[in-house]
Amino acid sequence: MLASELLIRHHLEVRLDPEQGLIEVRDRMRLPASKSQWSLILHTGLDPKIIDGEATLTRVSGFGHLVEYRLSLKTPGAVTLAYGGRIRHDLERIDESLGRARQWSHGTIAPDGVFLDGNSGWYPRIPESHQAFVLDVRLPEGWSAIAQGAGTTDPAKGRSHWSELQPQDDIYLIAGRFHAYHKRSDNVQAEAQVYLREPDAALAERYLDATLEYLAFYSDLIGPYPFAKFALVENFWESGYGMPSFTLLGPQVIRLPFILQTSYPHEILHNWWGNGVYVDYGSGNWSEGLTNYLADYWLMERAGRGVEGRRDMLKSFADYVRQGRDFPLTEFVQRHGADTQAIGYNKGAMVFHMLRRELGDETFIQGLRRFYADNRFRAAGYADLRLAFEHVSGRDLSAFFAAWIERAGAPSLALDTVETKSTAEGYRISGRIRQTQPEPPFPLAIPVVIDLDSGESVVETVISHARETRFDLALRSAPVRLRLDPDFEVFRALAAGELPVTLSNLFGSEQGLILIPAAAPEALQSGYRRLAESWRAGHPGWQIDEDQAVERLPTDRPVWLLGWENRHLAAFARDAADFALTPDDDQAPRLTLTSAPNGMNATLDPATDSPVLTRRLEDRPVAWMATHTPDALPALARKLPHYGKYSYLSFSGPEATNSLKGQWPAGDSSLTYRPSPPAQSSNEDQATD
Repeated sequence: MLASELLIRHHLEVRLDPEQGLIEVRDRMRLPASKSQWSLILHTGLDPKIIDGEATLTRVSGFGHLVEYRLSLKTPGAVTLAYGGRIRHDLERIDESLGRARQWSHGTIAPDGVFLDGNSGWYPRIPESHQAFVLDVRLPEGWSAIAQGAGTTDPAKGRSHWSELQPQDDIYLIAGRFHAYHKRSDNVQAEAQVYLREPDAALAERYLDATLEYLAFYSDLIGPYPFAKFALVENFWESGYGMPSFTLLGPQVIRLPFILQTSYPHEILHNWWGNGVYVDYGSGNWSEGLTNYLADYWLMERAGRGVEGRRDMLKSFADYVRQGRDFPLTEFVQRHGADTQAIGYNKGAMVFHMLRRELGDETFIQGLRRFYADNRFRAAGYADLRLAFEHVSGRDLSAFFAAWIERAGAPSLALDTVETKSTAEGYRISGRIRQTQPEPPFPLAIPVVIDLDSGESVVETVISHARETRFDLALRSAPVRLRLDPDFEVFRALAAGELPVTLSNLFGSEQGLILIPAAAPEALQSGYRRLAESWRAGHPGWQIDEDQAVERLPTDRPVWLLGWENRHLAAFARDAADFALTPDDDQAPRLTLTSAPNGMNATLDPATDSPVLTRRLEDRPVAWMATHTPDALPALARKLPHYGKYSYLSFSGPEATNSLKGQWPAGDSSLTYRPSPPAQSSNEDQATD
């Protein structure tokens, strides 16, 4: 029996005591009549008993915080269990990359709030099953419970009621002392909801409006929104979880101004991909790549920043996916760190972008709609995606899916033997594109952009399925520049010149050195050390030392320099093309960025600004960060790892408010050719042409 066919119906009556960490449950379960013996998973210590139905319950084994029971029914159908006990697990730290970690819990019932899911074992979970439920929750006065589906909360009475009759991967139970906000729109059948831990009507209104806007947008793009509501729920730790019909975001996260245009639409879209169509994890998690493409990237493209978004995705793959750690998309299940995110989220998104280019916008959107309509509330895999896109396009996509979904690796391109010549009709430009990766060639549709002396640009597509592919193109006027894939339309390894140094070059490295300024005032010196130690936690390949202990900057690993007082600052700044450090009369350094936005110089004030710069020294990345505000260092330690795609930054004040960010401009890459003035061909050549 497939998991999508195995539906367990629960009627759960729950009482929660957050102060003591206790839960009491009565669950009337309706089980398929196809079998009489079932495996149940519950949290340890809950002591389940059968209170209605002819059945026996036997403990089989324990593993970690969970216990497996065997339920044997004399009469297949319904059974009622009663159980109760304590569920309270501390938050665990998961290190993802230098400076980046997230918190996670097996589940907890605590005075700060309640977080329970299937892994918590709070309800009888039958492996490889889906759930439908009616849920009644009793809580202390002033508390509300949130679950997926439709429902109501009454904090004055401590009562909440939720139900979802469509098959669900899991049942979530979140509770806290919430302030609720609601809003509806004629354009969307679902209700927008916000649950905050402190009253904030203005913040709630921004999220309510954004919710209704995104629900309308994606309903029109893909198909009807599958739930009765979408709710923003404030968590009691920093998180970014997407559940069916709601998202659980941390208190700092929801107050970041850019979240409404980045993470928030991503979590809403998961209600189509992942929570509306489930993932068949045995064949790979397609949901994160597709959601990343249609939310994070798609919105950048609509804002005219598609080239930037695609290069960022390719750069994350280059920075974080190390040799020996790559794997095909069929093996991606979930994000464990920056490397797995670069594959599952970013490579996955780029593959969908290439599929969209292959099929065209209209056919691609029709394929999305077909896939959603055919697989709503059932588990689906890449084979189902391929089937949907083949159906709407009438094309065999087996080679595309085999190359990009089932294979690891990325193509590396090289351009050589390019030449131009004039002809009787105009000009011709010819050359050779090579795939230089050690793996076999990938099937590629490579954009070739030729800039002409007339001011026009010609875009041709070269199909490459071999190690070497020749091209020969006719032009109306003389070419002045040829570029392979300058807008990053193809998933590939970035070439020399396409990789401006950014913070991700350092945060993505497994080893490096952080140098603390011995000459800094004690408050700054200790603050820098705490920052360095917080970044290094879980990353033993990184070392911390004082600047005086190192005579010269090492050439074998990335280096972080901290502080205006760092003795290696002069070496860092020497001959820099994008910035200048010059002393004032009082010898206080003055920083000027010569590659700031719009070609304008930007001068930063050391007294108030906390700058961050990167550059390459002897082919390894070096970064420098400094401040005169010790109170800003905790915020900088927390924020900087999330700005990995930037080459330079500036922050202001003790809260480290970002005031400037950008990437160093890139020059011509190795995939660019600038021809000499074309030589006149012979009459014989012209006749041949």
